[in-house]
Amino acid sequence: MNIQGQAALVTGAGSGLGAATAVALAQRGARVALLDVNVEAATKVALAICVAGGQAAAFVCDVTSGDSVQAAVKAAAAALGGARILLHVAGIGSAKRIVGKDGEPAPLADFERVVRINLIGTYNVARIVAAAMVKLEPMEDGERGVIVNTASVAAFDGQIGQEAYAASKGGVAAMTLPLARDLAQFGVRAVTIAPGLFRTPLMDELPQAVQESLAASIPFPKRLGKPEEFAQLALSIVENRALNGEVIRLDGALRMASR
Repeated sequence: MNIQGQAALVTGAGSGLGAATAVALAQRGARVALLDVNVEAATKVALAICVAGGQAAAFVCDVTSGDSVQAAVKAAAAALGGARILLHVAGIGSAKRIVGKDGEPAPLADFERVVRINLIGTYNVARIVAAAMVKLEPMEDGERGVIVNTASVAAFDGQIGQEAYAASKGGVAAMTLPLARDLAQFGVRAVTIAPGLFRTPLMDELPQAVQESLAASIPFPKRLGKPEEFAQLALSIVENRALNGEVIRLDGALRMASR
């Protein structure tokens, strides 16, 4: 798909990988709707895009709420046009051992919250956006749209305490092929990126020594991933119509140890 002139939705666009992807799409000529539960942060990114000459607008969106997603997608379509591109980046991290040092089981609510945001939120956004995409006129090869979701390498080699996070991201990865098969009849593709260790605001909160230790565990390049590199892959997926139903690791050949 040619990105120039297309309307795009980016969830989790207020910071990190989502913000970098929104900026990259705008630089390639897309009209970008930035969706985030923190609409103030998304608005700052959208303003920066507009100041740089791009087209962007921010909308509040809670990915776990059908009503919230419906409202955001509807408002974005009214402002920027029906989206043919969805980059779903919104999600949260989690690290909690199933049995704590006190011998007590982990709170079930913590597991439920991570799965609800990362997995159910992914499906919730995909179902609503896909329903809008299939109503658009087909383009070259009958393509109507593309959905790019975000998993994690934890889906394949989750570490100690990552039961909830690995389960949620593993679900996103497993959902990719059936999602692509389901939407193939409408000319909508579905691909998932599974990033490794990236420099994000959450990562920046860790002590420098910890960041350096994590970077040293990556075979090559021996550094944390750059959000711009995630965005680069996302845009390549959008542009390459042969990419469909695949989960792509973006991790510098990292295979995480147990801790």
